Amino acid sequence: MRLFAGIEGKARLAGLFLLGGMAARGVGEAMIRAALVVPGSGRETARNIKDFPWAYRAAEATDLAMACAMLGATVLLYALFAPGGRHVARMAASLSVIGIATLGAGSLLSIAPLILLDGAPHPGIGMAQTYSLVELTLLLRDQVQHVARIFLGLYLLLIGLLAFRSRRFPRALGAALMFGGSVQAVARLMALIAPDLADATVIQADIVAVLAEAVFALWLIFSARRPFPAPSAADS
Repeated sequence: MRLFAGIEGKARLAGLFLLGGMAARGVGEAMIRAALVVPGSGRETARNIKDFPWAYRAAEATDLAMACAMLGATVLLYALFAPGGRHVARMAASLSVIGIATLGAGSLLSIAPLILLDGAPHPGIGMAQTYSLVELTLLLRDQVQHVARIFLGLYLLLIGLLAFRSRRFPRALGAALMFGGSVQAVARLMALIAPDLADATVIQADIVAVLAEAVFALWLIFSARRPFPAPSAADS
């Protein structure tokens, strides 16, 4: 395990956690849910979930894997950045934990369709109402996702600030993280305020944030050479 020993090892492991979380999100959202969930049609979505319950449950498993990877990355990045900016690193970690917890709340909503469809129709709830409830719970999940991504965008912004301030990080990388995080936070906030205007914007903002985070993760894995400064008296 010497590969992950010392400060370089922590940076490398944090990069692996970041990439793992992004991979889990890509599999769960872009591949599995995109194939099963039909926007605006609770009936079609319910039919797909009933036909492929194992796939829908696999998407839930990827959510759990993503949350664990994000939490691991948060802890490691806090440990690495805190010596050079303890207060900012603490705030960033707090935003990340809040975002991860909010994602967990959204995952609870995404489990609801499985419960609603198990043994449906239920007494007093016809199939038409069940389809409507399936669609409603997934719409609520989307709103919770917006809130979670606002916190995580702000987290990315602060991590970018810490990287930008560090003399041993490429400033362009810090700037890219700050830009990606701020764009994602603003786009997700717009999605809550004016959802009809923000659909395409959210996708574009997420792509920018993911690209910045992926480059950051790859830099941590392959290029980190003691990138974190020693503690200063002001930040101790």
